[in-house]
Amino acid sequence: MRRKRGRPLDGWLIIDKPPGLTSTDVVNRVRRAFDAQKAGHGGTLDPLATGVLPIAFGAATKTVPYVMDGTKVYRFSLRFGEARDTDDADGQVVATSDVRPSDAEITATLSAFRGDIMQIPPVFSAVKVAGERAYDMAREGRAPVLEPRPARVDRFELVDRPSADLGVFEVQSGKGVYMRSLARDLAAACGTLGHVAALRRLRVGPFMEGKAIPLDKLARGEDTPPASPDLLLPVATALADIPALALTETEASGLSHGQAISLVALMGRIPRAADPDGGLARAMAGSRVIGLCRLQDGWLKPERLL
Repeated sequence: MRRKRGRPLDGWLIIDKPPGLTSTDVVNRVRRAFDAQKAGHGGTLDPLATGVLPIAFGAATKTVPYVMDGTKVYRFSLRFGEARDTDDADGQVVATSDVRPSDAEITATLSAFRGDIMQIPPVFSAVKVAGERAYDMAREGRAPVLEPRPARVDRFELVDRPSADLGVFEVQSGKGVYMRSLARDLAAACGTLGHVAALRRLRVGPFMEGKAIPLDKLARGEDTPPASPDLLLPVATALADIPALALTETEASGLSHGQAISLVALMGRIPRAADPDGGLARAMAGSRVIGLCRLQDGWLKPERLL
């Protein structure tokens, strides 16, 4: 059997993604810089976007779904007066409007986009329609009709107004919320057209902008040794937002072998933030993370062991 190329590394690296690259481009460059066997990313950013792109190595790839479920924070510039086919500055102008909303009109409209909303994804998105990616259909001139889907927006604020044409917004949201759709729909609700002119992600779950490393710091030449594994954060960093539950070594051993634990035996230790009806908990033995467990039907059941 042929050995996988690269070093077996486990952990997380937070990249400050530059504009003009896909998230996959960034993963490939980082994997080469570390000479790593296995790497993936924790949440796609469009080529136009910059900011926090968590890169998972080795065992950390198992925790990617939990990172993608975490809170996201974005800042974007909305350019009023132009609709584009991609809903961002990379697309072609398809319609224009002379209407420019006032700050007061924008602020009054924002409340309709907070909380649990329904949102139609951009036509140029990775949503699948009858097995095909929407962006592939759109590029071929077969723009699909996409259905509204639920989205959760916890915060949506106007933070700057550099000119009548531009508004700068900050958004805190759950997973699967499209900033391009928010920009398009907010402009429409204000009686005009609009698209995302610039987009930056400031947070993904426990990963913050302040910890992000510029991609060009990892540039590796032909004769340059691989980047140091000391730059990587522990695998369990991804789970920091999930409530911790302390176990004894005996309980941890049982859990590691797939055994469920009665919640009655854990009374007094179950964190308040853990939902007893299907919620997740981070099982700990001392400072060691055993894995993720689900509280269900009176039991603590192992879901993803590390």
